[in-house]
Amino acid sequence: MAHIGALAVAEVAMLEIRPATAQDASAICALWNPIIRDTVITFNPVERSAQEVADMIATRQAGPGAFFVAEDGGALLGFASYAQFRAGLGYARCMEHTINLAPAARGQGLGPKLMVTLEDHARAAGHHVMVAAITGSNDASVRFHAALGYLHVGTMPQVGWKFDAFHDLVLMQKTL
Repeated sequence: MAHIGALAVAEVAMLEIRPATAQDASAICALWNPIIRDTVITFNPVERSAQEVADMIATRQAGPGAFFVAEDGGALLGFASYAQFRAGLGYARCMEHTINLAPAARGQGLGPKLMVTLEDHARAAGHHVMVAAITGSNDASVRFHAALGYLHVGTMPQVGWKFDAFHDLVLMQKTL
């Protein structure tokens, strides 16, 4: 994976958003595992292996769901995916997404582009609602989703456990 320096606006023109493949799994792990290991952005404390990510890509792309990556000149800048919110036919049109960007790619307009790609895919697949489940202390993610039209629909106090502390979960949703 190429080194990701500070991205200039002109460089974003080279951006490619495409469906992820199993060959992207190692680069996705390199971006995702520090987030898992070092932050409460996700409550999961266990880093993912390349095989787990490759399996996730295949499962989500087999449906219902999707997995996209954003890259510039072969350097992975971020990824976004979605899958069914909860199991069962009653939730078959309600999806939950994940989006993560490399630190140098944040604030460059990439997040909204990935989300439009994800939402367009979900809408075309006949899905009705996209859910964002956000750590309560992640104010940047709450603002990001609100700017994209997601509405705060609830907060589940102290449902997440990481780094020897409980964390709130903010639920936001958007009707597609």
